[in-house]
Amino acid sequence: MYHKPVLLQESVDGLNINPSGVYIDVTFGGGGHSAEILKRLSKKGKLFAFDQDTDAHNNTINDERFKLIHGNFRFIKNYLDYYQIENVDGILADLGVSSYQFDIMDRGFSFRLGGKLDMRMNSSQEITAADILNTYEDEKLYYIFKNYSDINNPGKLVHLILQYRPISKFDDIETFIELITPIAPKQKQIKYFAQVFQALRIEVNDEMNALLDFLNSVPEILKTGGRLSVISYHSLEDRPVKNLIKFGKTNPVEEINLFGNTKSIFKAINKQIITPSEDEILENSRAKSAKLRIAERI
Repeated sequence: MYHKPVLLQESVDGLNINPSGVYIDVTFGGGGHSAEILKRLSKKGKLFAFDQDTDAHNNTINDERFKLIHGNFRFIKNYLDYYQIENVDGILADLGVSSYQFDIMDRGFSFRLGGKLDMRMNSSQEITAADILNTYEDEKLYYIFKNYSDINNPGKLVHLILQYRPISKFDDIETFIELITPIAPKQKQIKYFAQVFQALRIEVNDEMNALLDFLNSVPEILKTGGRLSVISYHSLEDRPVKNLIKFGKTNPVEEINLFGNTKSIFKAINKQIITPSEDEILENSRAKSAKLRIAERI
């Protein structure tokens, strides 16, 4: 089962949908957000959706207004050029990993289930989490665990990995967890394992660069008055979204206009981050860390 969409009504409401407009759901997954967008479109409306995970395409929606693209959202501009779409009325992104991906043992996303160290969102790509642990040099491993997680001992972790490699190759999750358990905080082992796996997953799928590529394409794709609605789950994802809205760029370089004001091509629709209600968090554990930002192209 794919996850129940997080902040479904809030994120789609934020698009302020024009019934005859063109919209994009860049993270199709189980199709919940796409289905809600289609409900609000007329016969003239159009929805494109993206997902690089082949399994997600089993959820495709049979609707002549809908097109599901098997591809990474970092190439959104290329795909829209192919379909001769110059600009769109709204873009929705629900970042992170679906509960379906976590719940399938063969995918290797969950340290709880065991199995192979895989973590590929696109199963046709070559590099896996095992490849990273087996081949990356110490400096690169340190960078990953230092920058893509909040663990406070990335050096110790890298040292353990390098010590183990000459003895045996990394292959399965159980062996890796057994190896790193002694350096995990005693009262926070689960959080520690989750952070380590997050860092590996981000590197395997080049998630941060893909997100930056996508966000940097948005100003060119989104028409004036169009809306961007983004749900993120950790600060690494949220920071470039915030920067794009504030500065018009993902890198935090503030440009000042002649009147001394910050220049941007976006207007934040919600001044404060929108978070799920307590009831939604109780129903959907994935919602606990969700943050929604909505912006309008001006």
